[in-house]
Amino acid sequence: MNPLADNPLETRSDAQRAVVDLFDPLETHFSPGRARMKPDARGAHFPDSAAELEGFSRPLWGLVPLAAGGDDAFDGWSSYRTGLANGVDPDHPEYWGEAPDYSQKHVEMAAIGLGLALAPEELWDPLEASDRENLVAWLSQINEASLHDCNWLFFRVVVNLGLRAVGADHDWDLTQETLDELESYYLEDGWYADGPAGERPSDYYIPWAMHFYGLVYAAVAGDDDPERAARFRERAAQFAAEHRHWFDEDGAGLPYGRSLTYRFAQAAFWGGLAFADVDIEAYDLSWGEIKGLWFRNLRWWADQPIFTDGGVFSIGYRYPSLKVSESYNSPSSPYWGMKAFIPLALSQEHPFWRADEQPLSETADLTVQEAPKMAICRDEEAGHHYALTAGQNSHYLEKYTKFAYSTQFGFSVRSRAPGIDGAGHDSSLALSADGSTYRSRLSVTDSSVEGTTLHSRWEPWDDVTVETWLVPASPWHVRVHRLSTGRQLHSAEGGFPVDKTGDDQPDRHSHEEGEDGALVRYPAGTSGIRSLRGSREGTAITQDPNTNLVAPRTIVPTLTATHDPGTHWLVSGVTAATADRDAAWDRPPQLALEDDRFVVTDADGDELLRLPRSGSDR
Repeated sequence: MNPLADNPLETRSDAQRAVVDLFDPLETHFSPGRARMKPDARGAHFPDSAAELEGFSRPLWGLVPLAAGGDDAFDGWSSYRTGLANGVDPDHPEYWGEAPDYSQKHVEMAAIGLGLALAPEELWDPLEASDRENLVAWLSQINEASLHDCNWLFFRVVVNLGLRAVGADHDWDLTQETLDELESYYLEDGWYADGPAGERPSDYYIPWAMHFYGLVYAAVAGDDDPERAARFRERAAQFAAEHRHWFDEDGAGLPYGRSLTYRFAQAAFWGGLAFADVDIEAYDLSWGEIKGLWFRNLRWWADQPIFTDGGVFSIGYRYPSLKVSESYNSPSSPYWGMKAFIPLALSQEHPFWRADEQPLSETADLTVQEAPKMAICRDEEAGHHYALTAGQNSHYLEKYTKFAYSTQFGFSVRSRAPGIDGAGHDSSLALSADGSTYRSRLSVTDSSVEGTTLHSRWEPWDDVTVETWLVPASPWHVRVHRLSTGRQLHSAEGGFPVDKTGDDQPDRHSHEEGEDGALVRYPAGTSGIRSLRGSREGTAITQDPNTNLVAPRTIVPTLTATHDPGTHWLVSGVTAATADRDAAWDRPPQLALEDDRFVVTDADGDELLRLPRSGSDR
């Protein structure tokens, strides 16, 4: 059941209705005391008490703006207050319990803090004095506990914003110290790292966390802290000019990084710009563009099979799959996406709501972004929107370290299946010493961006080093690898993964496999990889099911080879196109050797990359 199936998601009233419709399927999953919500029996790495608190709190990210904007369509506030009072009462059986250092409960406190700041008439004013006292005591634990040095620090900020808004005890000095720490994560051009620079990645946690909470702070406390609020607004405007390139024309966001099961949260940043009245026009953006980005993303998600039979959000990305989730994803985790509805707190007279939806005013074919070390490619002829990446280190591995991430074809994660089928080798060079266990670029020791070329160095073993250069050449991109190995290795380099739907109908799919290339065609699209240097065999490899974010069954055109100890140059051209589009398979990039240098050109002979050749090359 899709709660949004008959909602066109075109107006403010449509969005208001969406919040209520998304919440309604959760009603039957609340505990008797209304303090906990658990839609199914799956668990996360933290205790059930935290997971069930997550179920209670996360819908508030949408319900609170709904109330703040004056809409009375939601009639469940009395029940929410009952649950809130019981959850913070140490003598009640549904008490949420203590929140020690690094507890998930601190994460869930933030939605309640937002409620105190924006909708005190629903979550504070009607409470009994004893309930208020319990609530303040429970929330105040966040000021005594250690938090992870990342976006988590903003949870303390939002909680204190809420306590301050209702005149309750809070720690404003600690709040300012916490904000100072968060600002130290700032990089450039509107980008933050999600923690200390150089140690944490730049991903969706920048728009839907670092910027989002900063904009909430600017809107709620900006009059008392105008300089910081101005910085938050200015950085968000800068970031908006770059982040818009992560979105396809139909509203789909680029799948990259962790926590993608939050889905609608991709739209939260665009709504946050409106909530904080950011001066977007200074960066040649309009409210019509912002509104278009916001609504198109919501509509795209509403058309995907992301709900259970009961209308509850599933875990997964474009379809239900636990294989692509993180250990901290509980059954209620996807409701973090309700943050997208923050502009409902605004009056219908706000410019965001009064504007007509507009498409992106600028859709460059190629956009290089220094902070995340990406080159974002928008190939209209091939119907393909993707990013090449130099890689960012994270213990979430292939969610940050593949060579390319595609909006249309997604990416795949590793599974427990042995061999290359379970290695998640799409958009990767996978290496194996035994032919069974594969390693790819799962950590990066050095990376850089020079012009439109991305470079990285990675060391899968102590005696193996790979340097990789990625060059956009739409409708292709070129990969150059300098593999130095002290051992014999097997390699499998994958192109983009393609949905295998249609494989039971011979006239709807085809494979071209042979020396130095592989091409697969399916109803979802075409994907191919050619070897431009180095003798490698082309083959099509089916991946372990449910490991791809976009489709449950995928196949990857792949180049395979065996390499003796020494230095090897491997060069490949990779292309892909969506259904009924030309993949330009017969016009690949070219490689030549000039004066002991490799020269890579596109099909028309225009130079893309020139590299010195060194070492004992094969």
